[in-house]
Amino acid sequence: MFKFPIGAMLESFRLPTDQALERAAEIGADGIQVYTTKGERAPENMNAEARREFLDKVRSRGLKISALCGDLGKGFTDPALNPELIERSKRILDLAIDLDTNIVTTHIGRVPEDKNCDTYKIMQQACHTLAEYADSLGAHFAIETGPEPAARLREFLDTLGSTGVAVNFDPANLTMCVDDDAVKGVYELQKYIVHTHAKDGLRGTEPPYREVPLGQGDVDFKNYLAALEDIGYRGFLTIERECGADPSSDIKLASDYLRSLM
Repeated sequence: MFKFPIGAMLESFRLPTDQALERAAEIGADGIQVYTTKGERAPENMNAEARREFLDKVRSRGLKISALCGDLGKGFTDPALNPELIERSKRILDLAIDLDTNIVTTHIGRVPEDKNCDTYKIMQQACHTLAEYADSLGAHFAIETGPEPAARLREFLDTLGSTGVAVNFDPANLTMCVDDDAVKGVYELQKYIVHTHAKDGLRGTEPPYREVPLGQGDVDFKNYLAALEDIGYRGFLTIERECGADPSSDIKLASDYLRSLM
């Protein structure tokens, strides 16, 4: 029988920080993921003391930080913007190390089918730079699955020669956005998976995509978790709930559902 640590996206609770941490502990979560792109937890707004205090708050509730969310909302497809975005991403990774995690999840933009186009090469160059920095810290920038099929993302990552840029596997995004098979995707990307989002959704390739509570969508979670076990994954299943009237209850249901499968 397999067992993975269960996390929750702190912001998904839609509660003030202390209440969200308490709620995560109440539902039996092992850890949390935290947004750090803006606001009070952006790197420039957290000095050394603030970093220690936040980490102490997390640890005092028996939790750990599974990853930081460092998605800057632009990807790395514009050579004019990339230098600034890369430097900001590096500072988020520095923050991650201070908060006792070595994973920052992000989006890099949609990997083009044409490997010879300018956008593909621009993304490659940016990711090479990110990977080198992550490697220097023993860390990972983890690309979230979904904008492109898993096989195309794997082919792109193979060109980098590093796991400094790795994968945050989101089975719902693959299912909703590109109608890809999450179980097959695990095997395609197995070398690179360092973090996962536990999220469910309905199949479809056109927005608006329909996210639903865990176990109520088209992700085959039983076989998906078996695939993660099969490849030797031992990281977090971090619950992300981006919609719904009562996300806190949905996160509890998701946690219970995952534990029932394990």
